[in-house]
Amino acid sequence: MERVVEGVLPLSDITVVALEQAVAAPFASRQLADLGARVIKVERPGPGDFARQYDRTVHGQSSHFVWLNRTKESMALDVKSDDGKQVLKSLLASADVFIHNLAPGAVERLGFGFEELHALFPKLIVCEISGYGKNGPYSNKKAYDLLIQCETGVVSITGTPDTPSKVGISIADIASGMYAFSSILTALILRGKTGQGTHIEVSMLEALGEWMGYPMYFAAYGGTPPARTGSSHATIFPYGAFAAGDGKSVFFGIQNDREWEQFCTIVLQRPELAKDEQYQGNANRYKHSEELTREILQVFSQISAAEVEQRLDEANIANARLNNMVDFFEHPQLKARGRWREVTTPEGVVRALLPPGTIRGSAVCMGPVPRVGEHTEKIRNEIAAKHRGGSFEGIETSSGRPIVNRDHY
Repeated sequence: MERVVEGVLPLSDITVVALEQAVAAPFASRQLADLGARVIKVERPGPGDFARQYDRTVHGQSSHFVWLNRTKESMALDVKSDDGKQVLKSLLASADVFIHNLAPGAVERLGFGFEELHALFPKLIVCEISGYGKNGPYSNKKAYDLLIQCETGVVSITGTPDTPSKVGISIADIASGMYAFSSILTALILRGKTGQGTHIEVSMLEALGEWMGYPMYFAAYGGTPPARTGSSHATIFPYGAFAAGDGKSVFFGIQNDREWEQFCTIVLQRPELAKDEQYQGNANRYKHSEELTREILQVFSQISAAEVEQRLDEANIANARLNNMVDFFEHPQLKARGRWREVTTPEGVVRALLPPGTIRGSAVCMGPVPRVGEHTEKIRNEIAAKHRGGSFEGIETSSGRPIVNRDHY
């Protein structure tokens, strides 16, 4: 079953070969598939992408895999065998993009480094995602999301004063996958101008490092790192969670003096606080955060969280409830905006959110999640048909016969 929003699929003429595993590269290639690209996911025969084994929570399937692999075609292929190498080379001959995130040096050892591929297929765009990049003292170091969060300092500024914490989702993988996605789109535009493919390198360290600009500058030039403050803010006050009289907490933040005046007048119903000089300007409010907290909680303790939210909305001050994941799954805003679709998996239908960017006139492709090797025979038949038609010049099949006339380029 395939669900498509009305409009044009922007990448319907693009073919992507993805030698991928885990999160980073699958996240990038799924974005391309959402836009209509044909994504051929090359997996190990048998177990396939090891992310398939992460858990059994979605109808007995991995939540990570279901999230990251809709619409793709799965080809089971032993890329270390002679036959597997020939098949992969045949796939790349008619592909626009080759994306991979294997261990450092693995693709080069297989004979599929950029220089070798560019000589054969000059229009092919090659994108590789690694932990630390191809050179430098860390180039061969293994990298997982937690470790990159540590190396970039994310863990040092996240959590409570007593407990540094990782972010609860794989932000290093997601950041590198998203930069790979945007870089591939850029390379496709560049190819349209130059007629040539190119090489894209994205490291998880550098991708997440880009997100660390504020705390990095704050510490490097200010002399001290931002404090770990839980859900509060290291430099802004009031900001974070405040308990109401019914024991529930409300999250909000005051960004400027205008909002502070509204907060004092409408929410606290204490307009005199807005005129108190020791609370004028964010720096003063942060300096006196302890006594301000007492003032706020004294008022909030007399009313419910719902009433606090009502007053905050009336004052036009940003606020939120602390949802759990089931709350988010049933969020009324997502329902009202029609953001859910159904996607087929090998073990049943699941709900899936539309991609966040809504482009008028553009379609979104949300096809099935594949079984391991589900499309192997189909793809091999396509390769055989192209070979009979003479469409790949200079590539040998597993029988040793050359494939001729690379007409895709």
